[in-house]
Amino acid sequence: MDLQPDEQQRMIVQTVRRFIREEIIPLERELDPDAFELPPEEEARLTKKVREMGLYGLDVPAEFGGPGLDTVTLALVFEELSQHRAGLYAPAYGVFGTVGLAQLYRGTEEQRQKYLYPMLRGEKRGFFALTEPSGGSDPARAIQTRAVRDGDDWVITGSKIFISGADRADFGLVYARTDPAKGRQGITCFIVETNTPGFAIRRIVHTLRSAEYATEITLDGVRVPPENVLGEEGQGLDIANEVLTRNRITYSAASLGVAVAAQRMAVDYAQKRETFGAPLSTRQAIQWMLIDNEIEIRSARWLILQAADKADRSTSARDYRFETAIAKAFATEAAFRVVDRAIQIHGGYGVSKDLPLERWFRELRIRRIGEGPTEVQRLIIARQLFSGGYNGSLV
Repeated sequence: MDLQPDEQQRMIVQTVRRFIREEIIPLERELDPDAFELPPEEEARLTKKVREMGLYGLDVPAEFGGPGLDTVTLALVFEELSQHRAGLYAPAYGVFGTVGLAQLYRGTEEQRQKYLYPMLRGEKRGFFALTEPSGGSDPARAIQTRAVRDGDDWVITGSKIFISGADRADFGLVYARTDPAKGRQGITCFIVETNTPGFAIRRIVHTLRSAEYATEITLDGVRVPPENVLGEEGQGLDIANEVLTRNRITYSAASLGVAVAAQRMAVDYAQKRETFGAPLSTRQAIQWMLIDNEIEIRSARWLILQAADKADRSTSARDYRFETAIAKAFATEAAFRVVDRAIQIHGGYGVSKDLPLERWFRELRIRRIGEGPTEVQRLIIARQLFSGGYNGSLV
């Protein structure tokens, strides 16, 4: 086993690290602490620079015009991308581009031309709508939004909640129940344009997440043509879970990146700040907090990289769902604890908006819920443990 990045991975990571530290962090000093976007001229300048670097659309496969990075490399990159104030939910403020809706790779060529490619070029925005007021962690049972046939078209009625970015999107992927008798095999994914009659978006109150509203979507008899069904009828959850499982790896890696940045700040501050005539770094209470941080950071990193490696060697998301669940559950909770300790070490400065710690603390709390709550990840882990033939060894 080679536990070190190869030369190409090292070069990409160092390039991204340098970009964040030299381009993004200096700009943030002039922005509001809760800023979510760059000024348009800066966004255009930096996006052009990233394109020239050949790193635009980091998570886009090569056949769709992206760098075609493997999952391990993506995990390493996302750990670096998040190491700035807005990094958890606006890594590099989007100048590296992102597919956002990878489910569209499964679309027809017509769907790709109309929705995927314009999104990859930054010409259109999309949203992902799975969660409903009735629940989100168990969509096979919770989804009440219905889609019924009317001639060749489908008519969708229902609502979605906590949907990010829908208020600024041109279209979205909406999951609706098309056959109530079939459970998870009765849910279909539809591409719905936001200007369709009967489609309404309402911003709900701010969550702990900075600067961006979550939204509620209402679909009142929204008519969708048959060519806007993504994949096969009844296979919506399979399409969703395939992408969600893989996304939890980079989601966890971004959480880890914030923890690394917080630990770096805490180690530096502990050596500079003096109490009772000696640096904080000489106090055992501080040392042990930093030690606990480091243990959790390193543990999270190897769990994430193990999941990423398994993903790269698998043909189905089911093959690495167990490893991804462990990585997501541990990394998001560990990152929250690391930032919490970093705040404690900084004292009053830790909760001021002069430092990014308080924003990371707020937004990391969401990470324990988003992309599948910790409790759901534990259910996935438990099912695997009790599925029979538990070994637990590496080989």
